[in-house]
Amino acid sequence: MDNLKWSELPFGYMKTDYNIRCYYRNGRWGELEVTSSEIISMHMASTCLHYGQEAFEGLKAFKGRDGKIRVFRMNENAERLRSSCRGIKMAELPVERFEEAVRKVILLNERFVPPYGSGASLYIRPLLVGLGAQVGVSPASEYLFLVFVTPVGPYFKTGFKPAPVCIMRAFDRAAPHGTGTFKVGGNYAASLTAGCLAHEKGYVAVLYLDPKEKKYLDECGPANFFAIRNNTYITPVSGSILPSITNKSLIQLAGDMGLKVERRPIPVEELASFEEAAECGTAAVVTPISRIDDLDENKSYPYTEGDKSGAVCEKLYNTLRAIQSGDEPDPYGWVTVFE
Repeated sequence: MDNLKWSELPFGYMKTDYNIRCYYRNGRWGELEVTSSEIISMHMASTCLHYGQEAFEGLKAFKGRDGKIRVFRMNENAERLRSSCRGIKMAELPVERFEEAVRKVILLNERFVPPYGSGASLYIRPLLVGLGAQVGVSPASEYLFLVFVTPVGPYFKTGFKPAPVCIMRAFDRAAPHGTGTFKVGGNYAASLTAGCLAHEKGYVAVLYLDPKEKKYLDECGPANFFAIRNNTYITPVSGSILPSITNKSLIQLAGDMGLKVERRPIPVEELASFEEAAECGTAAVVTPISRIDDLDENKSYPYTEGDKSGAVCEKLYNTLRAIQSGDEPDPYGWVTVFE
């Protein structure tokens, strides 16, 4: 820990001291358990391994200038996990138990919360999986909820600097009326091939189009998409987009800054008219998009020059980060402060 360079942390896994676990058996959730083990013991016929009964969340804790730890909108993460559980027929964890586990795991690993001003944060990963042995497609009878933490730097290596994304119509992230609105592993598995291909071509992510008609913007692989035009914050509506807590927060901030907000289907042709564009999410925060290359249509839509981000994206990013770290007041009740 003494030699850890907080400002140079990648976005990746680092072993910390403890994680929290809770089991669902015989129709009820048990008590929280503390362990230092990184290993999960499960039956080879567990439903998470065979039928994808797995959902997860991601949230962050920040150290403020005052030395206090702050967690951003964990109630929203708890509710979204419950939604994912309903979507794939898993036992729903009570919100109170989720928040208790998050609080406990942070305090047990407090020495891993990066210092104020380092640009790093403590990433919190809640996970819920089906453990019950089952051969035949049906829900498990037993589940495991666990939470681990790891200190991380920016999700994209560029940090808050513009980066390029691309459109490739040969790939879908999720099916219409499928699991796209739930935070489940299968959506991310479906994005791996396209994501790796994009990285090989020099892009940080793929901007997916709607899986039915390929006419409308959907989301970037690891994040939601938004754009700025004529003092308006524009973000897609779709039945296959994960409801981003960060995007929801930015919509509130944009409206309070005097921007008009539009949540609607966005035809791909509109890309040419945007003044700014960005990805947003817990991991990405706000990452400006330098340009979008439509590789199928051989078109390119530039939004920035060099490393200079758009003024609106920068203001939204700075305001959000200031609230998360306690540098600005939190009039929305988004932040939980650990005394």
